[in-house]
Amino acid sequence: MLDMIKNAMGLGSTVDYTEMKKRNALILDVRSRAEFQSGHFKDAKNIPLDELSNHIASLKKEERPIITCCMSGARSGAAARQLEAEGIEAHNGGNWSQLGNAYHQA
Repeated sequence: MLDMIKNAMGLGSTVDYTEMKKRNALILDVRSRAEFQSGHFKDAKNIPLDELSNHIASLKKEERPIITCCMSGARSGAAARQLEAEGIEAHNGGNWSQLGNAYHQA
């Protein structure tokens, strides 16, 4: 049951952060602006989940993979699924601070 929930949220997948760094992945933080201002991954772009659909065209122009993050992984999972549905390569990075640690260590 837990694996099913993780997979539904996009948390069951593993991301090759070394490969993502080589490909200059965009880190997309989908938390609210207030959450983002309280602390965020260096160089992350903040687009709150409820505004994501308004930015699809500009994100497609990035022409690079996107790693989504948020507080727990739920919103970032939803964002990754939304981006994938639009034809954008996206990966759920989960919690922003844990993503920061994993990405910097890669």
